[in-house]
Amino acid sequence: MIGLAVFFAVMGAASNAVGTAFQRKAASAVPTGGGLRLLLALARHPVWLAGICGVVASAAFQALALVNGPLALVQPLFIMELPFALLIAGSLMHRGLPARGWAAVAGVVAGLALVLVAASPSGSHDQAPMVRWVPALIGCLGAMAGAFALARPGRSPLLRAAALAAAAAIGNALTAALLKSASGILAADGFTAFLTTWQTYGFAVVGVCSLLLLENALQAGSLAASQPALTIGDATVSLLLGVTLFGEHIRTGVWLLPELVGAGLIVWGVLRLIRVVPHAQQTLAGDTVPASPGGRVPDPADGRVDG
Repeated sequence: MIGLAVFFAVMGAASNAVGTAFQRKAASAVPTGGGLRLLLALARHPVWLAGICGVVASAAFQALALVNGPLALVQPLFIMELPFALLIAGSLMHRGLPARGWAAVAGVVAGLALVLVAASPSGSHDQAPMVRWVPALIGCLGAMAGAFALARPGRSPLLRAAALAAAAAIGNALTAALLKSASGILAADGFTAFLTTWQTYGFAVVGVCSLLLLENALQAGSLAASQPALTIGDATVSLLLGVTLFGEHIRTGVWLLPELVGAGLIVWGVLRLIRVVPHAQQTLAGDTVPASPGGRVPDPADGRVDG
């Protein structure tokens, strides 16, 4: 079961990366704008439709992963979406990944493996009683609201990006917890029960809010501010929800040291990827501003050029 959870989680991360990269490529080929006209223009591009298929497949893979394994194991594996997205985007845009980029990918993979081996998440129930759901919902939604308030206009771009990304990370973790519960109901009781449980509509609403928070985080400031908060925040909150909601177990004590080392490797790898891959801002934020002659992408948050 754990092996299936890992397989489906990695496939989900890869599918979402494909969806992101293909949608960004399609968006760069249509006139700027919004609303229904943009949607109709995108729908005429097979690449965009392929991207939508990737997103749908990712949701299905995530549900299968959560049915087969602990939340504390599945959600951290979605960290792999970032290197997958940049690798796929590099192929689509005919930009090879530099040696430093491969080193960063290796750092992310090694750090993630170290964290998961040290923590060894185990034991999980598909459902949690309302006595556990209520404080979890209050805590997560309250933290999201607090982070959103902290990111009010007038604050520095770095603070706004980090706060909004933290809110999105908490929302992503809560969405996964709700999806795990709803998927368990679907597997046990069928589609009718799935449509009548509150968790189904909960993960849909929270998921949309998380997506909007993420888009705002990417627009508010540098990826160097938002991505670490998003990456570590999602994994950390997912771990806490797995333990408190679904009775999952992780190793502590002396195992905390390698877990922290692994988390540090992940943060280093994420930051390194963002800095050394020229199209990172375009891939993750949907920015279609062309790169500078030196191959670097202007950072819209502070007017500098990352390299």
